Amino acid sequence: MTGLKSQRRLAAQILKVGQNRVWIDSERIDDVEVAITRDEIRKLIHEGVIKSLPEKGVSRARARILHEKKKKGRRRVPGSRSGASHAKISKKEAWMSKIRALRKRLRELKTSRIITENTYRKLYKMASSGRFESIADMERYLKAHELWRKR
Repeated sequence: MTGLKSQRRLAAQILKVGQNRVWIDSERIDDVEVAITRDEIRKLIHEGVIKSLPEKGVSRARARILHEKKKKGRRRVPGSRSGASHAKISKKEAWMSKIRALRKRLRELKTSRIITENTYRKLYKMASSGRFESIADMERYLKAHELWRKR
């Protein structure tokens, strides 16, 4: 194949492809070895003795399979996540869901007369300031400070 180096180079220039994409018919190698001018190479290309191979691409098959799995909700475990802790759920959304839960629980406690109006107001302010981590945390606080309404 070393005898076809210049022919391969010329064919690559004519076909406007890389040298690795030049295909030469193994049965007509003698004709290609004789060809030394651009015109002769062009003639061989026209005859189909020299061709350019198709471009190789990256297969999207695996990517499609992954995409389908992700659409179904798979591959969401902690090991598959990238980014900061607030990348999936923003800090604002996390706060909103937490404060809504706290306020809802406070309303329930007030309407069922478990806590007084004064205690409700005090705890509402504390919740707004970010004092409580969760409903359980707020109820621990209530228990520790004995803020349940006396029977």
